[in-house]
Amino acid sequence: MLMQGFAGLMWLLSMALIVFSGFALIDAAVRREDAYRAADKKTKPFWLIILGLAFVVNLLFPILSFLPIIGLIATIVYMVDVRPAIRALPGGGRSRRGSSSDGPYGPWNGGR
Repeated sequence: MLMQGFAGLMWLLSMALIVFSGFALIDAAVRREDAYRAADKKTKPFWLIILGLAFVVNLLFPILSFLPIIGLIATIVYMVDVRPAIRALPGGGRSRRGSSSDGPYGPWNGGR
């Protein structure tokens, strides 16, 4: 009974780690390339490779092995250091597609 509880806890931690690293990978993918350079936080391909490897390692290896812990550290560094620095930039570092109501001087507000 105790071993089943421990196995269940390890499974939940493993799933949480996969979700956490997946969220960081998706977040890194939607940020603009120039935002990384503007925040002086390496490059977008660097972080996509690191976070992608962390995600794959979390999928393949058990949580108590050495590699997922390294992936967790890389994910935490991105979430605690890189992501806030990029989000602090004007526009939040997100890719902008533009709106049909955007003019040359910004969005059109309908005379409000």
